[in-house]
Amino acid sequence: MTCLAMFERPALPLFHPVTLIATWFGAGLIRGAPGTWGSLAALPCAASLHLLGGPWLLAGATGLVALAGVWASGRYAAALGGGGASGDPGAVVVDEVAGQWLALLPLPLDLWWYAAAFALFRLFDIAKPWPIGWLDRNLAGGWGIMADDLAAGLVAGALATALLLWLA
Repeated sequence: MTCLAMFERPALPLFHPVTLIATWFGAGLIRGAPGTWGSLAALPCAASLHLLGGPWLLAGATGLVALAGVWASGRYAAALGGGGASGDPGAVVVDEVAGQWLALLPLPLDLWWYAAAFALFRLFDIAKPWPIGWLDRNLAGGWGIMADDLAAGLVAGALATALLLWLA
């Protein structure tokens, strides 16, 4: 088995801007749990942004990544011919990055709180309770791909913040 067998073939050339953004620089092309890989890839980026400019820089970057994600994920799904049953191709993980960053936004830059936000975000992203599941089923295109993960990030961030305040 070659190293390349670990990666999915992208819908567009690897260095195409749509592929780079939608797959978060290839993290979504890793076979097996691409959403988890995308969420993990988001963590060091978020920590770096937080170190460089605090929560304000992370918030601004989250907004920019979310908007770029709407564009890139819609284009990537279209290049695949719709992206499968849900319209959300597994290789597209920019939605996980933006959602994970939302979950991290209200928290201190701390390994344990990052781990808690990661676990909560993955829980809500996978389980998709209402309204997250509703967004996933009822919105299409780039907004449909991004919205459920942004909602999962908001819920995970709110729950992690409540836990932080309760433990303080």
